[in-house]
Amino acid sequence: MAETKKPKSDYGADAITVLEGLEPVRRRPGMYIGSTSSAGLHHLIWEIVDNSIDEAMAGYATEITTTLLKDGMVKVEDDGRGIPVEKHKATGLSTLETVLTILHAGGKFGGGGYKVSGGLHGVGASVVNALSEYLRAEIHRDGHIWMQEFKIGKPIKKMASVGVSKKTGTTIIFKPDATIFTETEFDWGKILDRLRQQSYLNKGITMNVIDERQDHSPKHYQFYFEGGIKSYVKALHRNQSVKNETIFYCDKTVHDTRIEIALQYNDQYNETSICFANNIHTPEGGTHLLGFKTALTRTLNSYARKHNLIKEKDENLTGEDVREGLTAIISVKIVDPQFEGQTKAKLGNAEVKTYVEQIFGETFNVFLEEHPKEAEAMVGKCVLSAQARLAARSARATILRKGALEGMTLPGKLSDCSSRHPEECELYIVEGDSAGGSAKQGRNRKFQAILPLRGKILNVEKARLDKMLANNEIKNLVIALGTNIDDQIDLSKLRYHRVIIMTDADVDGAHIRTLLLTLFFRHFSQLVTDGHIYIAQPPLYQIKKGTAVHYAYSDEEKIDIIKTLGGGEDEEGGEAEAEAKEKKAPKINIQRYKGLGEMNPEQLWETTMDPERRIIKQVTVEDAALADKIFDMLMGDDVAPRKHFIQTHAKNVTNLDV
Repeated sequence: MAETKKPKSDYGADAITVLEGLEPVRRRPGMYIGSTSSAGLHHLIWEIVDNSIDEAMAGYATEITTTLLKDGMVKVEDDGRGIPVEKHKATGLSTLETVLTILHAGGKFGGGGYKVSGGLHGVGASVVNALSEYLRAEIHRDGHIWMQEFKIGKPIKKMASVGVSKKTGTTIIFKPDATIFTETEFDWGKILDRLRQQSYLNKGITMNVIDERQDHSPKHYQFYFEGGIKSYVKALHRNQSVKNETIFYCDKTVHDTRIEIALQYNDQYNETSICFANNIHTPEGGTHLLGFKTALTRTLNSYARKHNLIKEKDENLTGEDVREGLTAIISVKIVDPQFEGQTKAKLGNAEVKTYVEQIFGETFNVFLEEHPKEAEAMVGKCVLSAQARLAARSARATILRKGALEGMTLPGKLSDCSSRHPEECELYIVEGDSAGGSAKQGRNRKFQAILPLRGKILNVEKARLDKMLANNEIKNLVIALGTNIDDQIDLSKLRYHRVIIMTDADVDGAHIRTLLLTLFFRHFSQLVTDGHIYIAQPPLYQIKKGTAVHYAYSDEEKIDIIKTLGGGEDEEGGEAEAEAKEKKAPKINIQRYKGLGEMNPEQLWETTMDPERRIIKQVTVEDAALADKIFDMLMGDDVAPRKHFIQTHAKNVTNLDV
């Protein structure tokens, strides 16, 4: 059942504090929403939804509905108290107009509006208004429906009552300004994921998400999680084997700081710790994560010693040991959050570390004592991890002794570049000796290095570090990069600032690319997050007419080139049809490249390696938790979820080489 709303409070004009004006937002939108790309576009929705969530966190709202309308418009409505509408004494305007047109006007600056809040410290509504070509606010409050419309942040008319109402709440309808944003198409999947996550973080709130952009097939999802982040952990472990069936969960408040933690161990090797402060994801952690890690290591060691689960002669479990196979959600809600950096990636409140350490340590110890069998399984997992760590340390030391870090030779298969300036150097990881040969001959030796792979590397999702480092292909790659791996990684020693995966455009090539991406995501994650990993895009076709040579990187591009050269209208039938058309128009010759090895060195340079003409895609991670889940599903041991994924998406595959 949904929580009952608190009775109406004295949330009025006096609760809204004004700091400064609004015009800078349109001049430098990136300062306020991060970017004007897709991420910034979606940030507009997050800001308005965050305001509604703040109402729910304060106990005044129970339901939030986000609707994607036609023509690129969005509607967000809640059943909270409604933005105040009376005249604001500091501005002389209605409080609604003040909130929507003046930067840093909001209920989050000590005026008594909100005790705990997320959002952009109260600037969210005005920033969204400034960056929208149209915005309409409808407020149900004091028995009326109040309405005001805006154009690029400026009021069209004064606020007015347009009807009577017995309910309360705020509805904001806006259309992002296409002159500001490079992209104006909202991503349904991204919105669903974000609002589902917010539902987990705010148990007891109903979150509706509706897509009305298509007349014939409107979509409607409703999220409601009584278990909150406990349900979140359960969802992350769907289809996985777990060590403790009972999920640990605590929800306690100390000194106005609410601490909510849920955790469970699985039988995998990776850690997933996701942190939030006032519902804001903090990917770089901060003091709440530090407190959690400290208490986790200390409590498990204390329990293991007390119950003789660690031998006397053995050393204590390390933080790395106790976090292998761990999935944890740490959510804190505090009165005055101090974030480090503009992007709020890290929480800085020093006192939060102490609070989390104390509360989590006490409650987790009680949980272990009350669940002895599950505690024994968790500690057993950690002890195995410690044994593997010692084996891996030995294997890693052996590799590094043989590697470039000790001044010895790089892998024999590596054709290095002559430059010793990492920022201008590139490493091409190439599939097979044939392609490797062409790449070596075609490259620019000054800044391009080539490392050919022999066959498919180990799937690191299913292997511990010691086995992984025994694999020759992975060993060569670790030595070539020079950075070490995992927690030992040192990016200052990276020998190439662009690491480019170059594989064939077929099933085997895609598999090798996926294995390499799994390796980088799991063991060189900083290379991914710092933008050092790229994927080369070799052409699929060479199209010749007389002496003119064209390259097509997709079937659509091939069709366009053929039309330009005077060929047939429809080439969608593929190669067989292309060959038939070649007989009708013999001057056009189409070659389908099955592999990189089919290209001579000049062609490979011209199409795939020349910085002036090539296409390379940078690998980024927008949502680490989602990426972790997908890698686990597609590359892990459990077949059932992978089979379901393939069956679900098979119909969407349009270009499959078998």
